[in-house]
Amino acid sequence: SLFRFVSISNEEEERTINYPAKEMANRGTASNNSALIAMIADEDTITGFLLAGVGNVDLRRKTNYLIVDSKTTVKAIEDAFKDFISREDIAIVLISQYVANMIRFLVDSYDKPVPAILEIPSKDHPYDPQHDSVLSRVKYLFSSESVAGDRR
Repeated sequence: SLFRFVSISNEEEERTINYPAKEMANRGTASNNSALIAMIADEDTITGFLLAGVGNVDLRRKTNYLIVDSKTTVKAIEDAFKDFISREDIAIVLISQYVANMIRFLVDSYDKPVPAILEIPSKDHPYDPQHDSVLSRVKYLFSSESVAGDRR
């Protein structure tokens, strides 16, 4: 079967391009080279990312996000974080910094490059560079290099 696509050019003439339906169905599907962004944040932050198209629900109804509110337990946040960092289809975990502070021991102990853990601000909690695990590691790396450079 064929899919009919009609476009109108500047000269107001119609052109029809026929694409096989099977090829059209295969466009935009996830490949082995694609990966997801996971999120752990407040409802407003998650909603913004979902509207941008970041959300995903797999066949087992597992999502790539956790909405954190006043009723969310620290255990639920820990479980979601552990799940996201163990999934092979996730390349980046975005976590609101105030949520990361609740599970700071897990965030700071995570040392793998993929998925990358990025702390982001939220509407009600501004970004504090003193608590950012990535920034802390960069500072440590540069301070170690400067100490090693002084010894030469």
